[in-house]
Parts: sequence; C-alpha cells; structure tokens
Amino acid sequence: MNEWLKKTAERLKTLWGSWGLVQKLILIGVGVVVIVGIVLLVSVSGAPTQVRLINTPIKSDEELRLITSRLDEEGIAFSLGEGNALYVKDEATRSRANAILLREDLIPKGTDPWAVFSIDKFTVTDFERNVNLRKAITAEVTRHIESIADVDKANVVIEIPEDKLFAADQKSVTASIIIFPKPGSDIVTNRKKLEGIQKIVRFAVSGLTDDNIVITDQNGLQLNDFAGLEDFDRIERTKREQQLIQKQEAYYRAAVLKALQQIYTADRVRDLNIKIDMDMSKKSVSTAEHFPFVLKEDNPTTPYDDSVVQPSVTLSTERTSYEYQGTGFNPEGPAGMEGQTAPAYKDLQNMVGKATQTHEIVNEALNKRESFEESSPTVDRVTVSVNIDGVWNWKYNDKGEPVLKADGGIDREYVPVPQGDLDAAAALVRDAIGYDRMRGDSVTVRNIQFDRSAQFKAEDAAFLRRQQTNRIVLYSLIGLAFLLVAFIVFRLASREVERRRRIAEEKRALEQQMLRENAIRQAEEQNIEVSMSVEERKRLDLQEHAINMAKEHPEDVAQLIRTWLREE
Repeated sequence: MNEWLKKTAERLKTLWGSWGLVQKLILIGVGVVVIVGIVLLVSVSGAPTQVRLINTPIKSDEELRLITSRLDEEGIAFSLGEGNALYVKDEATRSRANAILLREDLIPKGTDPWAVFSIDKFTVTDFERNVNLRKAITAEVTRHIESIADVDKANVVIEIPEDKLFAADQKSVTASIIIFPKPGSDIVTNRKKLEGIQKIVRFAVSGLTDDNIVITDQNGLQLNDFAGLEDFDRIERTKREQQLIQKQEAYYRAAVLKALQQIYTADRVRDLNIKIDMDMSKKSVSTAEHFPFVLKEDNPTTPYDDSVVQPSVTLSTERTSYEYQGTGFNPEGPAGMEGQTAPAYKDLQNMVGKATQTHEIVNEALNKRESFEESSPTVDRVTVSVNIDGVWNWKYNDKGEPVLKADGGIDREYVPVPQGDLDAAAALVRDAIGYDRMRGDSVTVRNIQFDRSAQFKAEDAAFLRRQQTNRIVLYSLIGLAFLLVAFIVFRLASREVERRRRIAEEKRALEQQMLRENAIRQAEEQNIEVSMSVEERKRLDLQEHAINMAKEHPEDVAQLIRTWLREE
C-alpha cells in the first residue's frame, strides 16, 4: 500500500513537472472552484430551516394584519413569504403561535393548522392509518396545550369512533384533558383561557363538540363546566356591581366634600358618609301615548292661545237604518171557517204598525306615539350624612391678652354653626347628589363638636412656649439697653474728664508760655540776649502768623475753631 502511494506521488510529481504554466493554472482554478462549491453546499445545508405557521395562504389583508399584530404583541418572530404565507423558526414557536391564534379566533376559516398526517407506505393498512392519525392529533393537541404559558403539563386522550352506516349507531367523538397549571397561574379560574383550550381541541378534531370535551385539573375537578359556574358568575357580577356602587359613592363624596371644605375648611368638615342603593336588574318599559292632533301651533307673540287642536280623525263610518209601516197581521183558518184567533189578538185587527231602527258606527283615529326604553342600573335611594364642626374662639381680657385657665391652658368659647348655615349646606348637598324625595333620598347635616383635646393641648403648649420666649427676649432687650446706656454714660463721663484735663493742661501750658514770652519780651526790651531753641522760635513764628491771619481773615479762623470744637 505504501509503495502504491509512493508510485502515485512520483507519477503526479512527474506529471506536474511536464505540464506547462497554463495547464497548472487551470488545474489550480478547478480545485479552488470545487472547494468553494463544497463550502457553499455545507453552509446552505447547515442553515436553519423555517416552519410554515399556517398551511394555506391568507387571502384577506385584514386577517393578515390582525394575525401579525397579535404575533408582534407576543414577541414571536416571523417572516412573510409569497402568497401571504407566514413562517416561524421552529416547531415549538409554531405550536405556541397556533395556540395563541386559536385562542383569539384569528385562524382563518377553512384553514387546517395541524400537520397530523404522516407519509403513507404501501404496507400500511387503514386501521394503522387511523391509529397514526389519532396519535398525531393527540400529540399535536398536547404540544399546543403545553405551549401555553399557564400550563406546565397536559395529558390528552381523544376517542375517534369508527364510522357507522346509520347515524343512530354513530358514536360521538370525545376528548378528555388533564392540565397541570404552573404555580401562580389563574387558568383554573379564568374562563377565557379555558374556552381557548376548548377551542384548540374542538378545531383540531373533526366532529368534536364542546359538550364532549372534559377539561380537569390534577385534582380531578372539572374546569370547563361553564353551566356549573353560574354561582361563580353571580359572585363576579355582584362584585362588579359593588365596585360600580363604590365608584359612584366615591365620586359624590369627593364632589360634596370639596364644596363643603372650600366653605367651612377641611378641618371642620373631615368626612362625609354616603350610601347609594342601586337596582342592577334590567328593566324594559314599553309605552304607548295618545294625544290630539295639533293643526295650528300657538303663536307665542299673542297673549292668548290661538292654537287649533283636533281630538281625532275619522277613519270610517258605518250607518244602518230600518223603517217599517203597515197593519197588524192576524192569521186566519181555512176559507169558510171561523178563524182560531184568540180574543186577545182579535183586538189588534185593523191597527197601523210602524218600526224605526238606526245603527251607526264611527271609527276615530288618535295621534299615537310608542316608545321602548331599557334601563339598568338605576338608583333606588341615596342617603348622605355630614357633620360640620363649629368654631372655637379664644377669650381675651381688657388688655387684649388671652385669658388663661387655672391649669395654665387658654380659655376658649365654642360657637356652633347657625341653623341657617346647616340648611344651606343641606341644600348644597341635595343639589350635588340630585336629590329626589319621591325615591326616598335622605340628606342629614348636623353640628357635632369634634374632640380637639390633642389640638388644644398642642396650642396651649405652643402659646406658653411663645410667651416664655417673649419674656426671654424682653428681658434680654432690657439688659442690653441697660448695658448700652451704661456704656454711653461711661463714655460721656470719660470724655468730659479728658476734656477738663486737657483744658487744664492747655491752660497751664498757656500760662507758662505767656510768662516765658513776657520774660523774653522784657529781656529784648532791656537788650538782654536770650537764647531760644528752634522749637520755641518756630512756635513763636507760628503764633505771630496765626495772629496776623486772624486779623486779616477772621471768618476763616472762626470756621477753623468751630471745626476743632466739633471734632472734640
């Protein structure tokens, strides 16, 4: 084997060396094309195939829109092919989508969504075909039911009897289903979901009716006994009726409370009790009304009624009249013989007879109006009770201060609500609820004191705390004012002492300066040389300059002195 491989390799090598460039390129191109084709074939064959959702195309655009909208709501991915054919990714998605569409009655009529038939074989008998058909239907129905989100597991048994020649001998198709709900599911009590499962089974099996379908839970309780759910439906209906009454009561309560609280404040009108009795029965009333014909309407501009009214219209008249005149008739016997007329009738001979009869029938037509009315529900009675609290006012003394009780609390006075205000509030409530005395409505508005012990206690504590705070602030302000006055007095006294000390020093300095200047002047007059320091000479020059300025500009010097005095 190895020698054959070696010989084959050498032969291919020799053949490859003997080929030209063009031949080699052709061989390489053919190899590349073969490899690419194999890769494409593997990729195409390995791609996932889609499953058709409904076997037949959907002809109506409206049905297609409803189906696609429902699939989008459930988050099921699909694609649309030629002829409005829908495709999904796998069988599980197809089962789930079909279950939803069947439950919502979205499967088009005449469409069979069940692929229940297997491939026929030449050796398969009719009995085997029937068995396979039953198995396929059962498996498909089970898969559809289990694809529902509320069902954890389902056991389905479908009995399809053989066809009989006579209809009287034909047995009905039956189906029994046991479902195991998922935890937290309401499918056991949800009638709509149970009807969906029932429709799935009925559409899957030909000839199956709702009466022959039994759906139970794992405990053996029948779930699709809708006739036995009358009590449950009655409870649900009563529950909805109570919810309607409560909603109506809440509406009236909110409207009346808002109106009263805007007038008397929310603290004085805290709650309102309302009870509405409603008749939920359905009533039908047929009325026929007869009234005259109005030939001419009344002119509203005239002060009198000028309308023309005719009570009725004559449809037909029947008259019968009968009149007779002649002598009385007395029977006689045969000719030549005396009659057998009684003496009483003989006295009636030769008397003239007269008879008159009149009969008249007149058919009159009236204007007629017929009306038919259905009412449900209706309000039988409305009762409302409201309590409005009065006003508590503080008592004040002559100084305008609140009067305090012995225990330290504020003395208050209760002012009840006047009866006129209560009547006005009752009238407001009557108008708000549509008061009808004939149906027995009742509105009660009272003035009853609320228990405000906690409120008064909090108000007293706040008042005492505020008084204490005011005292502390007052005493603090008095102390601060005393300190401020003491500081001002001390400051003024200090300035006065300083001013007096400065004046005394200036006076002493001025006296010394004057003595010195007199001594210097006397020495100069006596031609005695006096030695002066630079500061003394400078001071003397300034003094002479100030004296000269005061003489030349007295007003400026006076203004300068005033400024000095103000600064001091």
